[in-house]
Amino acid sequence: MTTDAPRLRPPHHRVDRRAIRWWTTRSLAVTVVLTAIPLVPAIIWEPPRAWFLLATAVVGGVGLLITVLMPQWRYRVHRWEVTDTAVYTSSGWIWQEWRVAPMSRIQTVDTARGPLQRMFGLSSVTVTTASAAGPIEIAGLDHVRATEVAEQLTETTQATPGDAT
Repeated sequence: MTTDAPRLRPPHHRVDRRAIRWWTTRSLAVTVVLTAIPLVPAIIWEPPRAWFLLATAVVGGVGLLITVLMPQWRYRVHRWEVTDTAVYTSSGWIWQEWRVAPMSRIQTVDTARGPLQRMFGLSSVTVTTASAAGPIEIAGLDHVRATEVAEQLTETTQATPGDAT
């Protein structure tokens, strides 16, 4: 093993701060939909079934708690870094994962922008490798920064010897 081989270590950069609002909005949308599922029968049926109201309160309460806590926690945990030799990521909020992908193992680099990401000016960069663990995603980057990262990765992987297998 050479001394300049990439090592698993904490990445340096945080995702864009707007990712907090993006994650909050996504979580709130899911909470509203899940809360409506038991609420609609509780409203429609006469007399109202108490357990539907209880389910509505529990789902809504847990959903709101997650909506408030999860985005802040994810922002503290999510990190990324691109060096000349590897891509480093740290992600998760309950189950946390650190990943490193050597440049020689990268097969494709993609960017994606869903409707909510566009609304907040964000993008995700997905790095596909020859790993059974699957692709590495850097979610919540500023759109311009994500484009720069994708271009940097493309240039670096083209200049890196190896067959990405």
